[in-house]
Amino acid sequence: MRCNTQDVSQLNKHIGEFSGAFADLGTFLPLVLGLIAINHFSPQGIFLGFGLFALFTAYFYRRPIPVQPMKVIAALVIAQGLTPGMLQASGIMMGLILLLLAYSGAIGWMAKQLSPAVSIGIQLAIGLQLIWMGGQMMSGTWLIGILAFSALFMSRFMPLPYLAMPLVLVLGVLWQANQGSATSFTLSATTDWQLGWPNMDEWSSAALLLVLPQLALTLTNAVIATSAMASEKFPQDRLIDDKRFAPRRLATSSGWANLLLAPLGATPMCHGAGGLAVQYHFGARSWRAPALFGICCLLVALCWGDTIAQVLSLIPLAILGSLLAIAGLQLAWSKRFLDGKPFCIFVILSTAAVCLTINTAAGLAVGVILEMGRRQWHLISDLRH
Repeated sequence: MRCNTQDVSQLNKHIGEFSGAFADLGTFLPLVLGLIAINHFSPQGIFLGFGLFALFTAYFYRRPIPVQPMKVIAALVIAQGLTPGMLQASGIMMGLILLLLAYSGAIGWMAKQLSPAVSIGIQLAIGLQLIWMGGQMMSGTWLIGILAFSALFMSRFMPLPYLAMPLVLVLGVLWQANQGSATSFTLSATTDWQLGWPNMDEWSSAALLLVLPQLALTLTNAVIATSAMASEKFPQDRLIDDKRFAPRRLATSSGWANLLLAPLGATPMCHGAGGLAVQYHFGARSWRAPALFGICCLLVALCWGDTIAQVLSLIPLAILGSLLAIAGLQLAWSKRFLDGKPFCIFVILSTAAVCLTINTAAGLAVGVILEMGRRQWHLISDLRH
């Protein structure tokens, strides 16, 4: 019995790494496939960028730190039909900004101003947005989406919880192949690899339309919130290197990745608290998960053709939506909702509300101001006593 228990535990561990490697597809695939199918961008350059960045992340962090598209930039490029040059320019500029903040030390100062309550509020807002986006993606075929979401949610109570995600994906592809009635993507197998350099108009337009809206989300969710969550998920790593998940490192790795890979056709990329939450939830614990994801991306880039395009086209949009909703749920929830002090809850909800109604930068500002007011109040109270 002991041997069987150990075997099951070991099997569960391996399945968890595999499942966690692809757990963030709900965020990754809709944006990436949208750029390829709707904007006709080169799949080779996009998948090559993710593959190389993921492999570097696996080596550098030794943990399942996620690699994902910059959501605001990708969504705006898809929605507004912007050019490959603007996408490339935005990636290079984001890389330069992140490196400047990292090497100047400004990102460390910004992280210290961000209390756990503010960080949780930002995560709550982003999590709710992901749940909403996931629901919209499931709306075409609600039954498939709800069944997939229920299976993924209930998997945590099963003997092999991490087996649910790959099973849901495989069953979704098989169902789509037989029925052909679910909403998905139509992909071309003959998209040329686009290499070039942005012109002056594309640089200026990208700065205004793409970089500024993305910057606040990247600094909060992809750098500061990811740093806090990684430190919470892997506290034992602090004994080895207390700066392994420091905001400066996350900004540096994202900065160099974008600066070096955007000229090759990669979409702007970053880390993300939502991706870490869902990968951890589905069992990723080590470098193996990002390494496996990176190898698969490189294989897709090198072998892109009819077969791969058809297989990716078979993934129902509702299945991707269920993955996105699970990622949002994991990101939005925090133990602070149960054990936090009243003012802490107030800061969390206020930050999230402003993020949702205005934008992430405004929510960050409101949260920081509330926390500064709380600290000033405590300082005055201490002086009086």
